Amino acid sequence: MSISFQNVTKSFNDTTALKNFSFEFKKGQTSVLIGSSGCGKSTLLRLVVGLIKHDSGTILIDNRAPVKSNLSFLRKKIGYVIQEGGLFPHLTTKENVSLMAGYTGWDETKINKRISELISLTKFPKDLLDRYPSELSGGQKQRVSLMRALMLDPEFLLLDEPLGSLDPLIRYDLQEDLKDIFERLRKTVILVTHDLHEAVFFADEIILMKEGSIVQKGNINEFLKSPSDPFVTKFINAQRSEINFNNEN
Repeated sequence: MSISFQNVTKSFNDTTALKNFSFEFKKGQTSVLIGSSGCGKSTLLRLVVGLIKHDSGTILIDNRAPVKSNLSFLRKKIGYVIQEGGLFPHLTTKENVSLMAGYTGWDETKINKRISELISLTKFPKDLLDRYPSELSGGQKQRVSLMRALMLDPEFLLLDEPLGSLDPLIRYDLQEDLKDIFERLRKTVILVTHDLHEAVFFADEIILMKEGSIVQKGNINEFLKSPSDPFVTKFINAQRSEINFNNEN
């Protein structure tokens, strides 16, 4: 099961967010989109989910083009974690997690069984299920958002900078747990981040974007040893620290 973009273009007024974008996000692989703000990363995820429509080109989800008649069906195959989590403040943790399952017609027994599985998977405290988002920490909210995205056991998991607003220690713990979840579930994952170190940590393949197009794809060693464009080296150097990229991946 893959997600394929074929010469996809999307513009907002006079701004081109994606320009003849072509890429196949392969089954069971974690692909990480990285690049400067406004390069089209989040737009790509919104196109997959069907929140916006592309201007030209072809998008295929599991070999099906997302159109109005099948959009509801395809969305059940996709788990989506947006920036800041996007939890509904008037719903408890359990209500947020089980929202789509309720709409789909799951009974209470099936819902409770799945929530128990997700609590174990995400290491979320069971005694917090009745709390509202305002009563949770930032890290706990992100675990709830992840549980909600995984509730229907989707084939595809999309994450739009899910850890960007967290403090370093909580972010580190969630990075470790997320990577373990990705490896255990082997879903087709597309993760957006602005952090190169995070991309290296998660990615089977890194896709560096600029102005709506792919500049280079591959692993960090390929980016370091064979940059396809001066922008690749500039982007890496802008995020360099004491960490040696050659020892990662």
